[in-house]
Formats: sequence, structure tokens, C-alpha cells
Amino acid sequence: MPSETLWEIAKAEVEKRGSSGGEGDGVEIGEKSVFFIGSKNGGKTTIILRCLDRDEPPKPTLALEYTYGRRTKGHNIPKDIAHFWELGGGTSLLDLISIPITSDTLRTFSIVLVLDLSKPNDLWPTMENLLQAMKSHVDKMVMKLGKTNSKAASEMRQRIWSNMQKDHPDRELVDPFLIPLVIIGSKYDIFQDFDSEKRKVICKTLRFVAHYYGASLMFTSKSEALLLKIRGVINQLAFGIDRSKSICVDQNKPLFITAGLDSLSQIGSPPVPDNDIGKLHAHSPMELWKKVYERVFPPKSINTLKDTKDPARDPQYAEREVDEMRMQKDQELEQYKRSSCKSWKQIELDS
Repeated sequence: MPSETLWEIAKAEVEKRGSSGGEGDGVEIGEKSVFFIGSKNGGKTTIILRCLDRDEPPKPTLALEYTYGRRTKGHNIPKDIAHFWELGGGTSLLDLISIPITSDTLRTFSIVLVLDLSKPNDLWPTMENLLQAMKSHVDKMVMKLGKTNSKAASEMRQRIWSNMQKDHPDRELVDPFLIPLVIIGSKYDIFQDFDSEKRKVICKTLRFVAHYYGASLMFTSKSEALLLKIRGVINQLAFGIDRSKSICVDQNKPLFITAGLDSLSQIGSPPVPDNDIGKLHAHSPMELWKKVYERVFPPKSINTLKDTKDPARDPQYAEREVDEMRMQKDQELEQYKRSSCKSWKQIELDS
């Protein structure tokens, strides 16, 4: 019988760790998992490698990848372990979200959404598709968890709402993720050279989305200082280190806003002239912000599925015998298509 692959071992280990809290209790899970999603080529792998102190060039993520990190707590004390998952392909592989996040593993997870600030026209559709798919799946898993472990599901909700003060004026106006969410705007070094009005639209829009979903928001680039800040945030998610209470809402600087510290009054209204607001028909605040954002940065009409490279044609996975057989089958398929086409044309002529 063939031995298990690294992928199978990793998946089984995460599921085992997630269910180790026991049935009927709401105890905190010892090991954490961080799931990176976001823009294609947005820098997710780079951030993971930096957090793990791995000095190696990042490779393209083809589908769903897994790695882990350890942290020493002290002499003769077992090391903390954090599991890192990364979804490749931008928005084209959303079905894979359900593989690591199940009702058993849900309580171990945090989500990191990495958005490429240098491509503002792709930012909203990428953010919207990923957040909607992730939130829908997480909500389903919380409901499923609640049927077998109502105390754990209840504690998850209480923990998320604890990020916002009880007297916060926006408590009735937001809909936070039921697991921790961090939104990272990458490639700030390019973004900072944008026109100030465009930067204003992007900053205010991301602040609104982050606040609405109960997320932390921060910008980063290749700057060592910014990377260290991001590393601290990821370590907090992965190892339970105390989270930072610092805040920066100045659009002329890299944003850094911890979940629960922003407000709709500080964010302000969507950046559009007052006489134009009434012309925008929207059924919700989120839809209004979307319309305003897309007036400035209309989304590009692209097929997201075309962005995903076919692993079967990737040179790093080349195998001569397999590739030759694949080529033969491709040729046979083309011949079949051509012959079928001729046959149908002949049938049409005869009829």
C-alpha cells in the first residue's frame, strides 16, 4: 500500500488538531491556522516566507499549498506550531476554500486577505469574490458546528464581537467575520505614487470594508519596517501574541488599523460630490461604496479562469513518458473533434 503524501499528512494533521478540543466544550484550541487568500501575484507567499524567516525566492502558488512554522516558548516547553495555508489563482479556485476549513478545524483559523494596491481596477472584484465566498463558507461551518457544539459556536461569536467596545456606535451597522480577518494592501511603494484623490478613494473604501467585516487593515511593501509590522500581526494570529493597539489612518502614510478601532464617522461618506450621491441607486452601504469605487476604477472585463496556469504544462513538473502520453491523447482528442464535426456537417447536408 503506497505511503501517504505530504499533502495528505498535513490535511489529516490539521483536522486532528482542530477536533482535539473535545465535544461539548468551548476550550481554546492550542495550535492555530492562518489561511492566506488574495490577488494573484499579490505577495502572499512573500509575506509567509518573511514571517517564517525563510530566505528563499517565492514560487507561484498553483492551487492550495501548506506549510508550518514553530515558535519556542521557553526551555523544556513544547514549541507552538502554526499552520499556514495559501490559496493560489486569485479568485479562480474558490472551491478549494472548503478543504482546510471544516466545522472541526474552524476554531483554529484566521483569514489574511492580501490585495494588490498597484492594480486598483482589479481590487474590488478580487476582494468582493473572495470575501463573499469565504464568509458564506465560514457561516455555514459555524452553523454546522453549532449543531454539535453550541457552546463553541457561541464563544466564537462572543470573541469576535469583543473586538468592538460595547458602546461603539457602529455595533448595529456592521457584520463581522466569525473568525479573525486581516486585510493587507501590498505593494504600497507603488501605490504611494498614485494621485492623491485616487489614494483617498482606495484608502476610504478599504477602511469601510475592513470596518464592516470586523477586520484589521494595514498596508505593506518591501520596506523592512512595514514587513516587521506585518510579521507582528501574523504572529499574533499564528501564536496568540498580544495584538498591537497602534493606529494610522493618514492616507499619506501606510494605513494600520486594528479591528474595532475605526468608526464610520471617522471614515466619512463615500468620496463623491454630494449632488451625485442621490444619483447612485444602492440597496446597502456596501453596494453604495462599490458603485463609488467602480466609478473611479472600473473593473477590467477578464476571465479569471484564464489566469490559472495548467500544472500539467508547467516545466517544473515535466515527466517525459507522461508528457508524451498526454500529447498523444491531446492529438487523438483533436482528431475526434474534427471527425465528429465532419460527421455532423454531412448529416445536416443529407437532411
